[in-house]
Amino acid sequence: MSVAIAAENRHVVIENVRPSLEGGRYPLKRIVGERLEVEADLFRDGHELIRAVVAWRAPGDAAWSEAPLECVEVGLDRWRGSFPLTVNARYRWTIEAWTDRFASWLADLTKRVAAGQPVAGEVAEGVRLIEAVARAATGRDQELARWSAVRLREAAADPAAALAIAAGPELADLMARRAEREGPTRYAPEQEVVVDRPRARCGAWYELFIRSQGRTPGTPAGFRDAEARLPDLAALGFDVLYLPPIHPIGTTKRKGKDNRLTAAPGDPGSCWGIGSPAGGHDAVEPALGTLADFDHFVAAARAHEMEIALDLAIQCSPDHPWIAQHPDWFYQRADGTIKFAENPPKKYEDIYPLNFDTPDWRALWAEWRRIVLFWVGHGVRIFRVDNPHTKPLTFWEWLIKDVQAAHPDVLFLAEAFTRPQPMKALAKAGFSQSYTYFTWRNAKAELGEYLTELTRSGMEEYFRPNFFANTPDILHAFLQQGGRPAFKIRLLLAATLSPAYGIYSGFELCENEAVPGTEEYLHSEKYEIKVRDWNRPGNIKEFVARVNRIRRENPALSLLTNLRFWPAENDQLLFYGKVTPDRTNALLVLVNLDPFRVQEGMVTVPLEELGLKPGGRYEVCDLLTGARYAWGDRNYVRLDPATEPGHVLRVERRLT
Repeated sequence: MSVAIAAENRHVVIENVRPSLEGGRYPLKRIVGERLEVEADLFRDGHELIRAVVAWRAPGDAAWSEAPLECVEVGLDRWRGSFPLTVNARYRWTIEAWTDRFASWLADLTKRVAAGQPVAGEVAEGVRLIEAVARAATGRDQELARWSAVRLREAAADPAAALAIAAGPELADLMARRAEREGPTRYAPEQEVVVDRPRARCGAWYELFIRSQGRTPGTPAGFRDAEARLPDLAALGFDVLYLPPIHPIGTTKRKGKDNRLTAAPGDPGSCWGIGSPAGGHDAVEPALGTLADFDHFVAAARAHEMEIALDLAIQCSPDHPWIAQHPDWFYQRADGTIKFAENPPKKYEDIYPLNFDTPDWRALWAEWRRIVLFWVGHGVRIFRVDNPHTKPLTFWEWLIKDVQAAHPDVLFLAEAFTRPQPMKALAKAGFSQSYTYFTWRNAKAELGEYLTELTRSGMEEYFRPNFFANTPDILHAFLQQGGRPAFKIRLLLAATLSPAYGIYSGFELCENEAVPGTEEYLHSEKYEIKVRDWNRPGNIKEFVARVNRIRRENPALSLLTNLRFWPAENDQLLFYGKVTPDRTNALLVLVNLDPFRVQEGMVTVPLEELGLKPGGRYEVCDLLTGARYAWGDRNYVRLDPATEPGHVLRVERRLT
């Protein structure tokens, strides 16, 4: 009678590998220059010792690289190690562990010598292990192995001498490097980590409509006109200029001012109604200029150390060329007409959504890949994707991975104000950054709870938040009602809580007129051309520039997971700190969450997190005002939103 035998006889077990996202289904996210810290539970049956490494490979590497894992909790079999992430690429990594026959032998020899037992037999076994390495090694390693085997054999009658030879550091290093791995176990599936450029985590964004950068009411500005604003935006300290769609706008069912269903002559329409006889998603709206003008704008922004993020809106106007070329890419009614977008009772007759269930879906996917790569070819390295949660996750997973395989520096921002699980799923699928609920988190408790979730719940492994303080669609009641102090409060929070944040044009002018009872801007720029006085009285441009300068000069603010909330004995005072891992840059941030009233109270600093002893004194400098204070563990603060709504205190030096 035949008996089925397992295909492999393995002793080593690898469990609880961390960090890992759904068992390796999705990649982790990191930034170039970081190290990936990994942990796992490693053990085997019996008393033999094991050895383990973390192995990694970047695209194009000829072989796997390895770094040792060390046992950090012996009783719990917990092992830990790390490896460097040096290139902008998608790495594969795993853990391999095996029985360390030499270390097991040495541990047994040590016990026998300590017990005063003869060790001749054990020495012979050790010599055999060393000679096996000598046969496989070359050069100095071979010489060391042969010499060690001879010396060990000669010392067989002297247990103490034999142990001294066997435990020598050079021999231990040689055996760790060159001994054959006995019964290796390699963790599966292999894990992935996407290593992005620093802009994926940190940056100050500014959203602007090109057509509103001119000086003549009712006349759209073009790319060449908009270049005149670049020095001002650079002086404000922004890193990324996000442009809503720049493509030809349809005329059929074009929206009028204030979202009217009928456009008047001269109304420019919503730039999200994409497509006209002038072209589709790979063309430029003629009123803005030409493709060459766009290229010039991209180069001009780059000369001011800013890059362009382009809106990727997967929808079409009734005049888009695809309507005639690919009618099967759209939802069709029984009578053959194409369905426009609806969210009952709202109707969006100027927009046709695309049908990702079309039988021709492969061609549709390929066309979107072509469009993204088209704009990559024109210098765009960031795409802000409109409503990605209304398209299949499998599409995004494929598209982002495919584009980044050839262009790993390309980033994708998910504009998905939807339920938590779809937002998280988009980040797992590959989006480099994500919009968040920050706009609706204004009270102390809800800010603390939400930021703790983003930084300490496991989301930090894959979800990078971008805290937009406002958008063309969202003017929160806090900004509508709180006036100039509210704008300063929200900017300070966004810019210091998250490494990536953004504002939409007009924020620096404290624009806060809304359609009554809504978060919609009154006379929304989505449907008309705005002409603004960018230096009008009451603006907070100097404050914006100062905050962005503080961000650039203090590396603690470029990190996310170093955020810690600290006690403040007033529910209107939010107190938190950010400290670099080496503690060379430590910031204490206090914000008055009340835009109407002075708030005061005591705050407590956990000095150990600053590397200070309990009861210590130190000097802090308020980077917003230049004022200096001597602080300890408990400190009194008073913040008047009419002057400055907060402190950004940098620890300068110890006093005691």
